Amino acid sequence: MMDKQAMCDSIQKLDPLIRFVGLINDKGHKEAGGMTEGKKTLEDSKKDEMLYMGLALRVRMRQEFDSELGPVKFALSYRDKVVVMSFPIGKDILLISAERDINFCKFPFEVLKIIDQYRK
Repeated sequence: MMDKQAMCDSIQKLDPLIRFVGLINDKGHKEAGGMTEGKKTLEDSKKDEMLYMGLALRVRMRQEFDSELGPVKFALSYRDKVVVMSFPIGKDILLISAERDINFCKFPFEVLKIIDQYRK
């Protein structure tokens, strides 16, 4: 059984530019993780819930193409204020937001290594 909170904590320690690491279930509810200490959320908690539910829906929609394209390892959005990444893990989704300066060519692959360690 994967220790979800420990995995989120390990990922949060990878880079000081990380704002949020959370594990979201397939219903769009946060099960582990949260904001990095000292960082302020950019949206209110009601919008958090909408973000999580929308994420869960988008991940399920992407899975429709798994047989043709292979499963998604991660998805990344580069926004005006943050970089947002999602990593499907079984029925759950690891959601990460970070400052735009994060090395998004390298960082997601470091996250995949940690996810693999916690799956074992």
